[in-house]
Parts: sequence; structure tokens; C-alpha cells
Amino acid sequence: MQPKKLLAFLAKAVIAGLAAAFIVLYLWPDLLNKPRAPQTPIASTPPPVAGPASYAAAVEQAAPAVVNINTSKLVVQRNPFFDDPFMQRFFRDNPLLAPRRQMETSLGSGVIVSSDGYVLTNHHVIAGADEIQVTLSDGRSAQASVVGGDPESDLAVLKLDLNNLPVIAFGDSERLRVGDVVLAIGDPFGVGQTVTLGIVSATGRTHLGINTFENFIQTDAAINPGNSGGPLINAQGQMVGVNSAIYSRSGGSLGIGFAIPVSIASGVMRQIIEHGHTIRGWLGVEAQAITPELAESFGLADARGVIVAGVVPDGPADKAGLQPGDVIKAVNGREVSEPRVFMNMMAGFAPGTRVELLAQRNGAPLNLSAKIGERPTPAAAQ
Repeated sequence: MQPKKLLAFLAKAVIAGLAAAFIVLYLWPDLLNKPRAPQTPIASTPPPVAGPASYAAAVEQAAPAVVNINTSKLVVQRNPFFDDPFMQRFFRDNPLLAPRRQMETSLGSGVIVSSDGYVLTNHHVIAGADEIQVTLSDGRSAQASVVGGDPESDLAVLKLDLNNLPVIAFGDSERLRVGDVVLAIGDPFGVGQTVTLGIVSATGRTHLGINTFENFIQTDAAINPGNSGGPLINAQGQMVGVNSAIYSRSGGSLGIGFAIPVSIASGVMRQIIEHGHTIRGWLGVEAQAITPELAESFGLADARGVIVAGVVPDGPADKAGLQPGDVIKAVNGREVSEPRVFMNMMAGFAPGTRVELLAQRNGAPLNLSAKIGERPTPAAAQ
């Protein structure tokens, strides 16, 4: 057979074989009225959502507004022998017993929040400082004045007298989710502006014993001494928190850092700028948690609510008729679960607001109306 005829024959044979296979696999079951085996669909896996390969754009947006804060204060150290009358009698003019004066310095970070020159930082960064020097990322440096501070939330506001200031953008800390990428910017150990990367490890952290009012963002972005007061930013370069504290046994980062949410920091900042201090509501009671043992001794059905352990004389609670031993169960219909929740509820009311208290005294229900006062500052309370 000639090669051309052989190739044509083979091609026809292949086509016939394919046609026969098609009839057997697809048409034969229908011709016999037999159900065809169901075809298992191939699962379509959506492609993973990839994050940006670089966060340089976020850093470039936020970093210019981050400042280094250097503070100094004069510390007078007295020789303990100088207070002894006997030693003073014989060594009054001895220079070894004279008080020694020493300048102590510390480092921290802050962030410019307005073109007017307001800088937000931690209160512990500037507490007790005699002089505050702020250095911008562009190299400019200036003395800063203290507008006000709030030790109970560990926030403070400074003022710079400079022009053309970069300002950070605020994000929404209430929408943060565990697993979101965040970056911490500051001046750790005084080495210069540094950026560290991590995720949101937890939100709403309380009962840490760091501040009076706590609602921290926890992150594993490295936060070290010197980072305090710097911003925690999201992947868009917006500030979502103020880096405030770390959990560490060595003094360095162990991957457990805490930042004050910007939703809280912005409110405190606004009050400091407007009034020079924060204004919080106050009832004037010392609230104690109800343990199962106390619930049993007070004859309570459950451990919900707080026990009034003390009442400030002539304070709002005293004027409303609350007494030690009363149990506060709800405020304006909102259930009270424990002392910190109760304190935060009171702080959220504006002074002068009237609230309705659902309480219990000697097992009997008690309804009282109280007028909220202004919470004293820690210095005033002392």
C-alpha cells in the first residue's frame, strides 16, 4: 500500500475509534434508558487574598507625623546625714553633705495630630519633666509646652510652635479585628525612628493594672522602651492606637504590647485641648465585686451587680441616699456586672446628668435617682 493511502487509512481508523468511544461512554446509557452516573463537579477554590508585598506606602504616609520626645528634669538628691541635727552641727559647711543636683533624661515618642501643632503622647513620657524637646522626622527640633495630661488613661497633649507640620490620619479602631496587620512607629531605645510589623492579637484588654481606664489593643508588633506615645497604624497608614505599654520580664519586647485605641485617645485629647483636663462623670462610691461568698452572706440570688463598700460624704451617691452595703444592680436600665464596668459607665456620663439606680438594700428592691458629679483628678483626690 502506498504511504499516502496508508496515512489516510490510519486517520480514518482513529476517527472511527473516537466516535465509537463517544457512543459507548455517553450515548449508550441513554439508548438503554439507564441513568448516567452523576458527574462529580470539580471544586473551584477561590484564589487567596494576598496582602501587599510592602507596607512602605503606609509608613510613608504616617511616619512624617511621628516625633521623638526628649525630656529632662532636675532631681535634687539630699544626703540622708544632712537631716541629722547632730551631723548638721559638725558638718554644716561640708560640701559632701550638700544636696546634689542631677539632670535626668528620658526618651519617648509622639504623633502630630493637627496642623496647629498639637502632639499626642503618653502621660508617663512627659510626667514631671522640666523641659521637653520634640524632634521631627525632617530634622527640625523645638521646645514643647504641656497642654494637659490624664494619668488615668495615660495620655497627654503637647503644643509645638512650628509651621508646615505633617499630620497623621485617624483610622477606626472600633473596626479592628484580630489578625489585622498593624505597624508600630517610634524611637525605641533612642536608636532613631523605627517601624515594626505585627497583627492585632486581641482587642478590649482590661484588668491589666496599667491604667485606671483600660481598653487596650494587644499586638505582637515589637514595642520597646522609647516607643511609648508613638502611633500604631493600620495597613493604610492611619493611626488606630497609641503605643503605651509592654508585658516583659526583661525590659524588651516579648510580643505582647498594648496600645490605647484611637477612639478613646481622640476623646481624651479633645477634652484636654478644650478644657486642659479630662471631664468624667462620678458617683462618689467605692464599688466592690460580689463574690459567691458575699452573695450568700447578703442573701443575693446571683453575683451580678456591685456592693457599695463606701460612700464619699456629701458626694452624688450620698445625696441620692445610697449607703454602704447597698447593692447596685442597674443604671438607667443597663445591668451592672462588675466594678470596672460600673466605673466606666459612670465616667461616660456628663456631670450634671441624672441617672436612675436600681439597687437592693437588705434584700428589698430600692430605686434611687442620682445627679452625676465630676470625677476628681488623681491629684485632687489625694
